[in-house]
This record gives sequence, structure tokens and C-alpha cells, in this order.
Amino acid sequence: MAALLCISVWATYQMGPSLLAHQLGLRRSQFAVRAQKGATLLTSDGVSLFADIYHPQHTAHTPTILARIPLTKDFKNSLFASMIGKMWAERGYTAIIQGTRGRFGSGGAFYPLRGDRQDGIETLQWIAKQPWFDGHILTWGGSAFGHTQWAIADQAAPGPSALMVYFASTNFHDMFYPGGAFSLDSALSWAVRSHGTKDHADWPSADEVKQAANGFPLLEADRRATGSEVAFFKDWVEHPDRDAFWEDIDGQNRVQSLKAPVLLIAGWYDPFLPTQLNDFMHLRQSWEPGVAGRSRLIIGPWTHASEVTFPDGTKAENFRRQSLAVSLPWFDENSGLAISPPVANSSVRLFVMGKNEWRAEQEWPLARTQYTPYFLSSVRSANSITGDGTLNALAPTAKEPADSYTYDPLCPVPTSGGAMIGPAAGIARQNDIEGRGDVLVYTTPSLNQDVEVTGPISLILYVSTTAPNTDFTAKLVDVQQDGSAFNISEGILRRSYQEVQGPSATEKVHEIHLDLWPTSMVFFKGHRIRLEVSSSNFPRFDRNPNTGNKIASEVNVISAKQTVRHGLEYPSRLILPIIPAP
Repeated sequence: MAALLCISVWATYQMGPSLLAHQLGLRRSQFAVRAQKGATLLTSDGVSLFADIYHPQHTAHTPTILARIPLTKDFKNSLFASMIGKMWAERGYTAIIQGTRGRFGSGGAFYPLRGDRQDGIETLQWIAKQPWFDGHILTWGGSAFGHTQWAIADQAAPGPSALMVYFASTNFHDMFYPGGAFSLDSALSWAVRSHGTKDHADWPSADEVKQAANGFPLLEADRRATGSEVAFFKDWVEHPDRDAFWEDIDGQNRVQSLKAPVLLIAGWYDPFLPTQLNDFMHLRQSWEPGVAGRSRLIIGPWTHASEVTFPDGTKAENFRRQSLAVSLPWFDENSGLAISPPVANSSVRLFVMGKNEWRAEQEWPLARTQYTPYFLSSVRSANSITGDGTLNALAPTAKEPADSYTYDPLCPVPTSGGAMIGPAAGIARQNDIEGRGDVLVYTTPSLNQDVEVTGPISLILYVSTTAPNTDFTAKLVDVQQDGSAFNISEGILRRSYQEVQGPSATEKVHEIHLDLWPTSMVFFKGHRIRLEVSSSNFPRFDRNPNTGNKIASEVNVISAKQTVRHGLEYPSRLILPIIPAP
């Protein structure tokens, strides 16, 4: 049996790349492959970076594909690296799978995102000296190893000829702190998965994350999750502002200094989506025509490197298969080989949820968008699904009573789906959440026609609070004909209200602007569009203790009375990017 198993594993290893390429619809292989394991680069500060290199045989000069991965060299990761490395090498590329510091056999201490620029630049210089190098370097990877590409995107001669970045952006700070609140679930999931000297086998479950998150101070969540301190998690928590810590990671103006076209792949339920779309919009304004005109954007029905499950139980197409299927055409297009058909004739390819179909576009946001306000309203109160909160396309013409609730940090609104790194991400029912009294619910009448919402979403609220510092959250929801409610988009805003305290705090009205995740969704005829407003979404975001003290180390909490006003004097409104029917 052992011998048969060994033969089976060997056969899979040998035939796997060809079988994978066939499943992906890639062009046929042309070359036998020679693997060079453990190639070493000694950095300027004396650290050995190790790489596995896959060479197409009987070729003098080849373009190079570089992937710098922050993964340990266990069996699963080694098999994946060899599969894609051999697959690319069989088609004429030298593929380099290099470990970042402390990972995949490389020396040094592992600390995600730190040191990627200098090590990356030295790797580019090392490649340029190799006898096989033909002048083209293509880079590939997502998440933390998407960051390894952005860190060297300003380099030339040697530098990338093209980049393929999925689920990562030039702005990790804003991924961790959207609207000023901390992406706790994503950060904890990352810390549990990657702390120490090895990758841990599985992502923590939603219950494990919630248990670790459910305590004070926030700064000790890593210890509750792993039993030890995780240095990078603590640094993320202790640097809520964009300071020198984040400038060292994110750099400055990396999109503006980009020297080569980039293929960006994003997901509607991925935490990097807003910052990735900002990258795309800025690079389309680049003064380099070869960068702006040749870059591409694909947005699919994915969480962070996984597919979503739709409300009817069906799964979206597999992300990994999709990303690998477009990798070779993208590299061929930008390496001088020009063998495969181009990735797309359009600049943007997006997946329209609801209809669940792909569509080609030429820009983001779409030029034909009609930004349409939907005004919040209620007569008695909008508290929970039993209230009478409504969303109306017509502007209010009279004063209306305000809606109020109590936000208690010790009893936060629980997360149910959304844009996160861990396994809790995606689409989930919201009906239980909408039964809470600290959730305001505003709903349109039943739609008399399909309504497509594609683009950035914003919410303008007129609020009052008794807290010196607090949060307001929002969630866009699709309500089906049977009443089932599913999350489409979410957002949060954390800010100070220190200027007014005491008895008059509940009377001071603040106009706030809250951004929700961009989306592309068709709300079908007979469905309803719903907005949920509250002050917590935990542990997707950390809880605001409401005290105004430093949140990372705060152990005390206070409850806050939150008020949302609407009507003629205070036209609170949700602004949806409506795409007119053709």
C-alpha cells in the first residue's frame, strides 16, 4: 500500500501541472522542466533568501515569473508552488518561487509586510544577473504577496514588466482601519493563521475568533487567541493612524510611481476591495499611457481568495482556478511571447450578483451611473424589523420624529457575513440581527422592476450621541419575496464627538458621511432594498468602548444613546449607484 501511495503521489506531481493547465484552458506545454531547489540570494544585511526555480529546458533566454510568498514550506504549499512553477515553465517561463523572510526556507524573522521593498529590489537585481534572463520580469500573487509586488512597482531596469495582484492594495492601513474602526476579525484570523514559525493548518473558526475578540483590552486579543503575544498584531492595534509604521509598509504614492501595467483581481466580499478600486482609479489617471491603458480590473463574487455561496445554496466559480486561468494570457501579453489571446478587450470585467453573470465595462465607476438618494423615514420608530422605518425615493416634505437606540459595547450587534479575511466572510442571513432593538431598519416598498446597484455606496446621516467617541454602522441588504434578508454591503464610521458633552450632547446634531463597500447587485422585481443602521458589527470590527480613551488599552466601557434624525430638516439618505436598464 505504501508503495502504491508513493507511486500515486509521484504521478500526481509529474502530471499535475499538465492536468491543471488543461482544466484552466491554457495553451499546450512546449518544454520539459528542470527544477532548481533552494537557490540562494544573500541580502545586503546577511539574510539568505531561498527560492525554488523552474527552468524550461533547451532555452537560452526566457522571461521570468517572480512570486515572493510569505508561506512556510510544508507539503501543501510546496506542492502548490511546484505545480504552478512547473506549469509556467512548461510554457516558456523561468518561474521563481521565493520565500520572504522567515518563510519557505528563507532566513530571518517572519513579520508580514515588513522588509518587502528592500528584499524585493535586491531580488530584481539578482534576477537581472542570471544567464537565462531576457529582460522581462512578471510578478504574481495576492494578499501579503500582492504587497511584495506593490513594494517594487516603481522599479525599472530591472523592474516588473507587468504585475498581477489579487486581493491586495497599496493601502494596507485603510484595509485594517476602514472608516477608522479596526478590522478585528481579519486581523485575528491572520494572526492565528500566521503567528510563530509556521503557518497553522486551518483558519480559526468564527466562534474561535469571537471568543478571542470578546474581552478587554483589545490589545490582548492575540494572547486570548493564540496563548502568546503576536508582535505584528499588537503593532496593527497600536497604530490606528497613518503614521511612520504604516508609511514603512505602504510607502507613498505607489500607484503614481507604477512603471508597468497591472492586472488587479478583486472580490465583492474582500476587505481590500475599496482600496483596490482606489488603486485602479488612480492608475487610470497615470501620466504613463502604457500603464493606464494596458492595466485591467476583474471583480468577482469572492471573499479573500475564496468563492461565496449565494442565497440559493449555489457556489460562485472557484477563485483560484479563475486567477490562474488569466495568469498565463496576462504574462504572454506583457512578456513579448504574445502566444495566448489577450486577457480581455475591456478594461473592466465585473460579476453582477443577483443575475450572476459576467459583464465587460470600460471604466470604474461606470460612466452611466445615476447616483440616486433614498431617504430614511419613520413615523413611530425604526427599531428592529417590527418598526416602521422606510426608504423612500422622494425627498421628505415634513419634519419627522427621530429614531434612537442604546449602544452597549458589552452587548454588540454580532457579525453575520461581510468582507473579511477569515472563514466567516461572505453572504449570510440577517433576519436575526434585524430583530434587535439596537438596529434601525429602513426598507423600500416591494420593487416594481429590477434595480441594478453597481458602484460606490454612501450614506449621509444626521446623528446625535452621548458618547465622546463612538461608531455608526450601516449595512445594505437584499430582502427576498419570502422575507429572507441577505447582506450585500457594509460600512462603519468611527469619530470623536468631544466638542459637545453633558446634557446638551443629545441635542447637538452632526452630519456624518459613511462609505459602504462598493458592489454590483441586481435587486429583482418583488424584492426590497433595506438599510440597517447601528453602532457595532462585532467582531468584523472592534467595539468602540465609547469612553474617548485609547481604544487599544481601554478596559472600561460606557453605553451611549444614539439618535438618527431624518425628515425635512435632516434629510438622512442612502445614495445608491443605479445603473439604468439598457
